[in-house]
Amino acid sequence: MKRICIIGSTTSAILATCSVAAAGDLPTTLPTKAPVRAAIYDWTGFYVGGQVGYGQGDLGGPGTNSVPEQAVFFPHSLTGLIGGLQAGYNLQLPNRVVLGLELDALFTSPRDLPKLDPAPFNSTLEYAATARGRIGYAFGTMLPYVTGGLAWGQSRVNINASDGVTPLSSQFLPHVGWTAGLGIEKAVGGNWTAKVEYDYIDLARRTYGLGDAMLPGLNVDPKIHVIKVGLNYKLGETPLWAPSATSPVNAMQIPESPDWNVHGQTTLITQGYPRIRSPYEGANSLPGGGQGRETLTADAFLGWRLWEGGELYFNPELAQGFGLNTTLGLAGFSNGEAQKGGTDFPKLRPQRYLIRQTFGLGGEQEEVADGPLQLAGKRDIDRVTLTVGRFAIGDFFDGNSYAKDPRADFMNWAIWSSGAYDFPADLPGFTRGAVVELNRKEWAVRAGLFQVPSAPNSDVLTSRGGGAVVELEERYAIQDQPGKLRLGVFGNQGNTASYRDALAIVAADPSLDINATTAGIRHTLPKYGFYANMEQAITQDVGIFARASWNDGQTEILSFTDIDRSVSGGISIKGSSWGRTNDTIGIGGAINGLSSAHRDFLAAGGIGLLIGDGQLNYREEKILEAYYAYNLNRWSTLTFDYQFIANPSYNADRGPVSVLSARAHAEF
Repeated sequence: MKRICIIGSTTSAILATCSVAAAGDLPTTLPTKAPVRAAIYDWTGFYVGGQVGYGQGDLGGPGTNSVPEQAVFFPHSLTGLIGGLQAGYNLQLPNRVVLGLELDALFTSPRDLPKLDPAPFNSTLEYAATARGRIGYAFGTMLPYVTGGLAWGQSRVNINASDGVTPLSSQFLPHVGWTAGLGIEKAVGGNWTAKVEYDYIDLARRTYGLGDAMLPGLNVDPKIHVIKVGLNYKLGETPLWAPSATSPVNAMQIPESPDWNVHGQTTLITQGYPRIRSPYEGANSLPGGGQGRETLTADAFLGWRLWEGGELYFNPELAQGFGLNTTLGLAGFSNGEAQKGGTDFPKLRPQRYLIRQTFGLGGEQEEVADGPLQLAGKRDIDRVTLTVGRFAIGDFFDGNSYAKDPRADFMNWAIWSSGAYDFPADLPGFTRGAVVELNRKEWAVRAGLFQVPSAPNSDVLTSRGGGAVVELEERYAIQDQPGKLRLGVFGNQGNTASYRDALAIVAADPSLDINATTAGIRHTLPKYGFYANMEQAITQDVGIFARASWNDGQTEILSFTDIDRSVSGGISIKGSSWGRTNDTIGIGGAINGLSSAHRDFLAAGGIGLLIGDGQLNYREEKILEAYYAYNLNRWSTLTFDYQFIANPSYNADRGPVSVLSARAHAEF
C-alpha cells in the first residue's frame, strides 16, 4: 500500500510517497529513522549595537515676533551624518511573532553644513533619543518589523558674532515628542545581526527668547527623517540558532565569516591640575587657578575582504568632552584623546574609510591576527601594499610598540609621537591621501601623500598644497631581543605665514596686531623636517624607546602642535615579576624646543596653534610622565597617570604644572 508523508519545517513542507510492501515481503522488524526536524532561528534575548546613517529635516524658523522683512531668517535644517548606540530585548513567540523594546541615542556630525551658514543665530540638534516598541514576524534569519514610541532630545541656538559664524553665546532647550518607523534585520554570522531602518522623529516645538540679543524669538521644531544601518550583538550564552518546542533538535548557527570583522573600543580620560604660578595669562594659556576636564570616545571598526588582497575598512567614532582649557596651553599636550575644541555632547565622525590592496611577491608567509583595521589570514612577508582613503598618518608612520597609543600607553603628545612632525590632519587628527609600502623580512620602506588643512587649526582639508613623508624601517635583534629603527623625512605645503615676515611688518608699524597681521599674509609656504624613532626589547617584559624630531621652524605650525625640535624616550615594564602579567608600568620624558623665529613671534604676543601667553620668558618645555595600567580582564584596563610639565608653553614665568589623570579603556 501507499501513504502520503508530510515533513514540516519552518519554511516549507515536503510531500513524499512512501511505499509499504506486504508483510510477507519484509522483515517483521523494520529499522526506524529519527524524524527530520529543522532548527529555527531564535530572536529572543538582549542585544547591544551601533548604527550610522543619514538624517534630514527642519529644525524650525523665526518666532512670531514682529520684525522687519529683512530680519526674517530661513528655517534651519539638519542634513548629514547621524548615528549612535542602541540596546534592546526581543521575545520570539511560538507563532514566530517577535516583540521587542529598544532604546537608542542618535548624535549629529559636527560638520553639519546648514548650521554653519553665516547668520545672526543658528540652531542645531545636539542629540535625539528614543524608547520604542518593536513588532515583527520572523522568517528564519530575517525579521521585518515596525517600530514606534517616545522620542526626546536637546537643541542648541548659537548667538553669533558679526561674522555670522563665531558663537558669542548659546542657549539649550529640551524637546519631547514621538517616533515611528520600520526596518528589516538579518542574522549575518555568530551572534551578529545587521539591520536597515527608517525612522521619523517629531520633537515638540520650543521657542527661544532672544530679546537680550535684540533678535526675534526662534521656534525650534525638529522634524527629522533618518535612514540608518546598524549592527547588533546578542548577549549571553544562548546561541542564536536554538532548539524550540516545535523543533527540538540541535543545529549549526551561521558561522562568522573570515571575510569580515567587527571590533570596538571606548576610552574615558579625566584630567586635572591644581593652581599654578601664573603672573599673567594670554589667550592660549592654561588658567592659573587649576582645572579639570574629561574626554570620551567610542569607536567601531568594520572590515570587509572585497577580493584577493583587497580590504575595505570603516571607522565611525563618537567623541565628547574637552581637553584642559579646550586643548590649549601646552605644546606637549597632556591628553592624546583630546580633540582641538571639543564638544558638550557626543559628535559622530567617519574617522577612517579606506581601501587597502596587498600585492604578494611570493615566498615565505606570515599569519595576520584578527584585529581593528586588520582581517585575519595569511600574507606574503615580501609584499607591496597600497592604501587610499581617510586615516590617521600615525596608522602607518612613526609607530612604536611602547609609546604610540594614548588609549593604552603614554598620553602626552610629545611622548607618543614625534613632536616636531607637523603631520597633516584636521582637528581630530585625520587626513585623506594614499600610502604605499614595500615590506621585506628585515626592513620596510613606506611613503605617503596627503591633504592638508586649509589654514592652521582648520577642520577643512584641501588639495591646495599637500603633505608628503617617506619612512625607512629597519628590523634587527640584539642578543635575540627584537628592535626597530624608523627614519622619516617629511614636507608640507600649506596656507601659513612666515614668522619673520609678520615680525617685520609689526616692527615697521607697532600699532598693528601681530595675530591679525599673520592671518593676513598667509599663502602657500613649505615646512620640512625629519624624525628618528627607536624601540628595543631588553627582555620579554622590558622595552625602551626613544625619538628625536626637527622641523625648520620658519612658518606657522599647520596641524599638530607648537614644537620645532623634540627628544623623548622612556621604558615600559610588564608586570610578570610581581604576578600581574598584563599590567604595565611606563616612565617617559620629553624636551621640546622652538626655533628662534617661533620664540620671537610668541614673545611679541603671537598666538600659536595651542599656545600663546601674550609674552614669553623662553625656556625649553620639559615633561615627565609615569603611568600604571592595571588590567581588569581580557577586554578592559584602568590606568593612573602623572605628568610633570616644567615651563609650560616654553614660559619660565609660569608653572610648573602637575597633571593627574585616570583612564578607563575597554575594547573587543
